[in-house]
Amino acid sequence: MATRDWFRNWARTGIYQGMVREWLYYYDEKGQKLLTPEERIRKAEERAAFEEQRRVEAEQQVKMLAERLKALGVEPETLL
Repeated sequence: MATRDWFRNWARTGIYQGMVREWLYYYDEKGQKLLTPEERIRKAEERAAFEEQRRVEAEQQVKMLAERLKALGVEPETLL
């Protein structure tokens, strides 16, 4: 395999530290690309935002269910 063909298999155009160009990426034994530190941070921030949204939605659902119980004459605190 020619050197350029090998490079084409492992290189991808991407952005790193604000630079757009072809980069040589590293992959694990399963073929998954290893993330750069910036990509790991961004992924963690996205995961945290998703979890925060889930928390807010769960709190809203709890509030709605408590209001329904009260409308039926049941105090939610007495169920604990």
